[in-house]
Amino acid sequence: MRIRQARRRGRHTRGSRQPRTSRRRLAATASVAGLLLTAGCAGAGAVGGSAPGTTLTVAIVANPQMADVEQLTPYFEHQHPGVHIKYVTLPENEARQKITESVATGSHEFDVVMISNYETPMWAKDSWLVDLQPYADRTPGYDPGDFIGPIRQSLSYRGDMYSVPFYGESSFLMYRKDLFAAHHLTMPAHPTWDQVAPLADKLNDPAHHIAGICLRGDPGWGENLAPLDTVVNTFGGRWFDQRWNAQLTSPAVEKAVSFYTGLLHRAGEPAASSAGFTECGTDMAQGNAAMWYDATVAAGSLEDPASSKVVGKIGYAPAPVEKTNSSGWLYSWSLGIPKTSGHKDAAWQFVSWATSKSYIKLVGEKLGWSRVPPGSRASTYQIPQYQKAAAAFAGPTVQAISSADPVHPTVDPVPDTGVQFLGIPEFEDLGTRVSQQITAAIARQKSVHDALAQSQQYARTVGRSYQHP
Repeated sequence: MRIRQARRRGRHTRGSRQPRTSRRRLAATASVAGLLLTAGCAGAGAVGGSAPGTTLTVAIVANPQMADVEQLTPYFEHQHPGVHIKYVTLPENEARQKITESVATGSHEFDVVMISNYETPMWAKDSWLVDLQPYADRTPGYDPGDFIGPIRQSLSYRGDMYSVPFYGESSFLMYRKDLFAAHHLTMPAHPTWDQVAPLADKLNDPAHHIAGICLRGDPGWGENLAPLDTVVNTFGGRWFDQRWNAQLTSPAVEKAVSFYTGLLHRAGEPAASSAGFTECGTDMAQGNAAMWYDATVAAGSLEDPASSKVVGKIGYAPAPVEKTNSSGWLYSWSLGIPKTSGHKDAAWQFVSWATSKSYIKLVGEKLGWSRVPPGSRASTYQIPQYQKAAAAFAGPTVQAISSADPVHPTVDPVPDTGVQFLGIPEFEDLGTRVSQQITAAIARQKSVHDALAQSQQYARTVGRSYQHP
C-alpha cells in the first residue's frame, strides 16, 4: 500500500439485479476479502464548509489519470485552506478489495473512494454511499447534466447519482498504422475477431520484440475478464441463462475462451498470464505491440509524448465483433463518499473539484490536453485544444461509449446487466475465481476445457442462490 500526502509531495504517479438483503451483500463482500485548480474553479465544492485542519483520506487506483490528480491536488488545497488530502493509492485489484472491505464493514477509514458503475448502484441500494445528487444540484457551476448520458445513468440509483465520474470509458482496438502500412495490411472499419486474428499472426515479430496483439491475461474480474467477457458476449456466450443456469461450459463460451487464449499463445505479448492494463499499455507505448484491445482511456497515454514512443502512429477501430453489432464495454472510475465519512461536506468539495469542468481544463493547461480525463463530460469534447489533441481518438471514444449495451450484451437474453461484468454482488468473488482459471489456461497450466469446467462449478453455486432464495 502506498500512502501519499499530497501537500508534502507537490508532484505526481449497473441497473442490475440487486441483492436481496444487505446481509447477503456483506456475505458476498466477505468472500472477496477471503480471496484475495486554479482560481477559475467557479464555485465547485462550494456547498458546506470544513473544519480547520481537516484531512481527507482518499482511496484511488494507481492509473495514470489518478497520478495526475495527485500531482494537481496542491491547487485544490490552495483553494481550500485547512483541507488536506491523504491518498491511499493501490493497484486495481488491491484497490477493489481494500475499498470493498472498508465500505462493507462500515469502517471510517476513507472519506472518498474510487469505485465504478459496478459497485455504485448496489452500494447505493445498501445505503453505504452518500446521495450526491443534492450536492451536485446546488453546487454553482458543477452542472451534473453535462455528464455523458450512459455514464451518468450507470452511476445512478433511482435517478440520483451516488458517485460521479472521474473518467468514463468503453473499449476499442488500437493498432500501429505504420506497421500495418509496412506489411501492406488494412484494418477494417468495423473489424471482426476472425479478421483481427490473422492480422495479429502476420504482425507478430518476436525477433524484433513486437507482439502481434496485447490482451490482458492477469487474473482479476476487472483485469483479464474485462476484455474476455466482451469476446464471450460477441461469440454468443453468456454466464447464465434467464433461469440462472450456469453456461460457462457451453460451446459458445468454450469457443470464445479458446480463441482468446489461442491468440495470446500464437501472437500475444511475452508473459501474457501476468500482463494487465498497465503492462499492455507499456508494451504498446514503447513500440512492442502491433495491436492492443483495451479501454478507450488508454489513448490519452499513447498520444502523450512524455510517456509514448508511438504518438501519431496509432489508429483506433471499434471493438471487434462476431455475432453482435457492438461489443465494447461500459465503465467509469468514479468518486463516491461513504456514509461513514466524518467530513462529508469537505469530501464533496474535493470530489466536485476533481470531477469539474475546471479540473478538466486544469489538466489540459498544466499537464497537456491529451491527458484530460475522457468520457465523463460532454463539454470536454467542445474544448478546441482538446479537439486538436484528441482528434485521433475523441470520436471513436464517444462512439464506443454510446454503442455499449449493458442491458443486451450478448446474443441470447441474460438475467443480469453489464457488459464486462455481471451486475450482482457475488461477481466480485465469482469473477475473481473464474479469472484465475483463465490465467491458468493462458499460462498453459491447464486446458481451456478444464478451466471452464471448474469455472462452471463456481457459477453453478451462484446461480442456485438466485433460483432458490
